[in-house]
Amino acid sequence: MSKPTPDLDALRLKMVQDQLGRRDITDPRVLEAMRTVPRHLFVPQDLVHMAYWDGPLAIGEGQTISQPYIVALMTQLMHLQGDEKVLEIGCGSGYQAAVLALLARSVLTIERHAVLADRARERLKALGYDNVRVHIGDGSVGMPAEAPFDGILITAGAPDIPLTLKEQVAPGGRIVAPVGRLDNQVLEVLEHRGRTWHVERSIPVMFVPLIGVHGWDEREYDRGRWFT
Repeated sequence: MSKPTPDLDALRLKMVQDQLGRRDITDPRVLEAMRTVPRHLFVPQDLVHMAYWDGPLAIGEGQTISQPYIVALMTQLMHLQGDEKVLEIGCGSGYQAAVLALLARSVLTIERHAVLADRARERLKALGYDNVRVHIGDGSVGMPAEAPFDGILITAGAPDIPLTLKEQVAPGGRIVAPVGRLDNQVLEVLEHRGRTWHVERSIPVMFVPLIGVHGWDEREYDRGRWFT
């Protein structure tokens, strides 16, 4: 006897209510975006039944789709109002970019794994996220030719925030990123205040490492250890 097909829309609403609303996600626009984006379409087919689980899931190439709460928290910390140009470092499945697309004017997202970037591009296009552009490359370098950005969201752990990314943020803009050691990071929010940066720390996290010229060297970590 086959198992009944889960009501994924109902599971998504329950996820927002239980995992986000009962924690500290209070921005109504963020909550609505999380209710809207079909996370189950951004995970591998064999994991669809776990799409609204309170945790990360593997998406291939040693990468993950982050826990829904972390996606919502990082988005909320961006303080988006609707007219921003946002850069995302680490496209992965495209899920975080889809959430950002509902809250900002435009989103540029970089992924170093071509197979993931191509899948995300096709998925986002098919779902109608026309204000997202997916690029293949080294996210630690950013996209200087497209700068300035009103915000940069980094979905991989960095030893620190690369200066090259800071230089691509407009005054008043924000960077949200996990910062720290390979096995221990803290979610940081940097706000560009003219000649200075105001830094706030949020919660402990552990992401896959930011690999690149201004991030970690791929030889410095064991890929098998990472599942964020």
